[in-house]
Amino acid sequence: MNTPAESTRRRRTGLRAALASAAAVALAATGLAALPSSAVAAADGLVVQYRTSASGASADQSEPWLKVRNAGSTSVPLSSVKVRYYFKAESASAAYRFACSWAVKGCANITGTFGTLANPTATADRYLEIGFTPGAGSLAPGADTGDVQLRFHQASWASLNQSDDYSFGPQQSAYGDWSKVTAHLNGATAWGQAPGGNGPTDPPDPTDPPGDAPTLFDDFNYSSHTDPRINANGWSVRSNSGGPGVPGATWAPENVTFVSQSGNSVMNLETSTAGTGASTRHTEILTRSMKFKNGTYASRVKFSDAPRSGPDGDRIVQTFFTINDLKAPMADDYAEYDFEYLPNGGWGEPANILYTTSWETYRPDPWEAVNQHTSDARSYAGWHDLVVTIDDNQITYYIDGQHFGTHGAAYLPERPMSINFNQWLIDLEGQPSTTPRAYDQQVDYVLHVKDQVLTPAQVNAMVGSYRSAGKTFEDTVPGS
Repeated sequence: MNTPAESTRRRRTGLRAALASAAAVALAATGLAALPSSAVAAADGLVVQYRTSASGASADQSEPWLKVRNAGSTSVPLSSVKVRYYFKAESASAAYRFACSWAVKGCANITGTFGTLANPTATADRYLEIGFTPGAGSLAPGADTGDVQLRFHQASWASLNQSDDYSFGPQQSAYGDWSKVTAHLNGATAWGQAPGGNGPTDPPDPTDPPGDAPTLFDDFNYSSHTDPRINANGWSVRSNSGGPGVPGATWAPENVTFVSQSGNSVMNLETSTAGTGASTRHTEILTRSMKFKNGTYASRVKFSDAPRSGPDGDRIVQTFFTINDLKAPMADDYAEYDFEYLPNGGWGEPANILYTTSWETYRPDPWEAVNQHTSDARSYAGWHDLVVTIDDNQITYYIDGQHFGTHGAAYLPERPMSINFNQWLIDLEGQPSTTPRAYDQQVDYVLHVKDQVLTPAQVNAMVGSYRSAGKTFEDTVPGS
């Protein structure tokens, strides 16, 4: 298959149903008493309160509900705060999934990742670390976060034994100060007591490039769509017919061109039409190999609100995405993660809108979609840094260094994917004129780092390192 993209573009029906809520069990357990806050509070003045809504010794999922309070005298940005809940894994190979059920600050502003303790104890060898995006804001002196209602479970949905978990408190049916959950401010412990010998590690410098992980980097330093290095470097410039987009349109390799801007080579995707299917030229470039799965994906892309020439108004889609093929309707091993900008609306939207969408699966006919999306209905014309990270727990999207959306574990990929850029017309209803017009989408670079979650600052540092070294292409990602 030359491109898997043709299978994707219907529009966003509802979100996938939430994961099943935990069954409460009524078994009694011995509680862990909270220490007085004065014994565990650091000078920074943070306090963590805890309660559980799943108090049984065993449960389908653990439900730690938390509040973080600022007991100090200065405002604290929540993005600098991490909270850790410690527990004993059911087995050495057990995998866990995290979800935010509800939060006053908004679940989109809550992150959750699992870690392994360097010094396991009888009651803890793992932890769930909760973080906050910049969108969560700051805590003024005396303020708290309000409810942060969390849950986690085994990936297999096998029962959890909570009775041997360090941070678990079965008697905590109401919020109270809880020293067995720790809070860390800029990497330093500000509240609580970790299991013995397990203080926090120093946080990495967000500008440090990552270690020696398999990486794809391409600066798109080519002469034309016929440059033999494009094929040698693993790319395909699409020329076959088919969707998505206007029926009868052509995918035109010659409309993928390369120009120099401010010392960098930039790839340009041109899409043109004169108001008929036969006159419409879409563009796409994609990796031939589906070998990309977890890790960090990044690109710098220039979106356009207006055509380079001719009348405006076409319902055009400008994209950066990863995808694999749909093997059967509603197949659960399908995956797709999109940045899609619609400068003139479409899919029921009247004007410009940017979508990030994580797909579990879909059925083409009759149409049924299982996905989660985040959107922002405003202009995104101009250059933008786009980053999406995929780990074992969630998919996180960033635009220009700012958190844009987090999607849950239900949408994680089961199989590797390709990396794609394309620009195409949804239909010809937005602009019925037969006057020729052409739209441009530009791409500066693409980066994938396998199995590492990078911050946007680390992405920028890594791209800067490649360019300082004069390296325009590298691909050390092994084939799938």
